[in-house]
Amino acid sequence: MAEGCMRGLRYGMVFFNLLFWLGGCGILGVGVWLSVTQGNFATLSSSLPSLSAANLLIAVGTIIMVIGCLGCVGAVKESRPVLLSFFILLLLIFFLEILSIMLFFVYQDQIDHYAQRDLKRGLQLFGTEGNVGLTNAWMIIQTDFRCCGVTNHTDWFEVYNASRVPDSCCLEYSDNCGLENPGTWWTAPCYERVKDWLQENLVALWLFALCTALTQILGLVFSMTMFCQAV
Repeated sequence: MAEGCMRGLRYGMVFFNLLFWLGGCGILGVGVWLSVTQGNFATLSSSLPSLSAANLLIAVGTIIMVIGCLGCVGAVKESRPVLLSFFILLLLIFFLEILSIMLFFVYQDQIDHYAQRDLKRGLQLFGTEGNVGLTNAWMIIQTDFRCCGVTNHTDWFEVYNASRVPDSCCLEYSDNCGLENPGTWWTAPCYERVKDWLQENLVALWLFALCTALTQILGLVFSMTMFCQAV
């Protein structure tokens, strides 16, 4: 009976980690594709230029692949060192996630202030050489969220040293429409629009976080069980 349970546990671990590894491959592939085709797309931070969607996906995909590979090898070989490595790595990531969430809620106001300040600094790089990713990201965000600037459309006045905004701020897009009357521009702040969007999708985000946490907990339990039973 115990042997049958262990066999089922091993197969479950292999299947789970194989899916985990394949998911990591997919995320890594998307990250590489974004990096090759879109450059530093979605890089909005001036102080963290490497914090782009492509780089984040590549990093996350690589980590997931490593964890999945360790889990598969540990389950198939019933190797105590590999299972222990898998457990420690997964536990470390789990604690870091919890710590990040706690720090976010504790320092939410400070994070808001820093993020807005950093994004405003990033506006200064809009349209400049070597910052195609940042430029494209702002154009897409302002168009999709129907907003303009970080906290106000006047944020762009400091960038251009004039009363103008990018054409992506216009209610109806046309060349050089950002030079026209302010009544033809979006006036909603992009920072608040994005926060509102996150609030509207909060249930989905929490469900995703809960599923992720449960998956990690199951991985921890299964790996430690196999570690204790492995010879």
